[in-house]
Amino acid sequence: MNREELKQIMPHREPMLLLDEAEVTADNTGLAHYTVRGDEFFLQGHFPGNPVVPGVIQCEMMAQACAVLLGQDLKGTPYYTGIKEAKFRKPVRPGDVLTIQTEITRARKPFYFAKAKVLVNGAVHSEAELSFAVVED
Repeated sequence: MNREELKQIMPHREPMLLLDEAEVTADNTGLAHYTVRGDEFFLQGHFPGNPVVPGVIQCEMMAQACAVLLGQDLKGTPYYTGIKEAKFRKPVRPGDVLTIQTEITRARKPFYFAKAKVLVNGAVHSEAELSFAVVED
């Protein structure tokens, strides 16, 4: 799915739509991609002369990639209910092409639990266990 297709199933819009493309794989896991351009709002002032994607933004990217797994079943707005075991192993910088791997590990509607990783060139830069609730609008 490209950005326009993502907008058909997700409530996120620019500048908070933080995925360029995404797909659900055959084993019901997800893959998403984002290229850090360098002009994003979250890099302004973080940090001058040494821009680094904030960890909270990386968590949001992981959450959006998890929402893609719900696809057409995403009938409402996904809200975070928790972030556990978040680890930021390497900085994410402008020019990096991110691959975001996701997996829903448990669901008890409206609650969903997932694991996600952000990779750059195959190396894990961040990872977390996420939980969220899908609340009908």
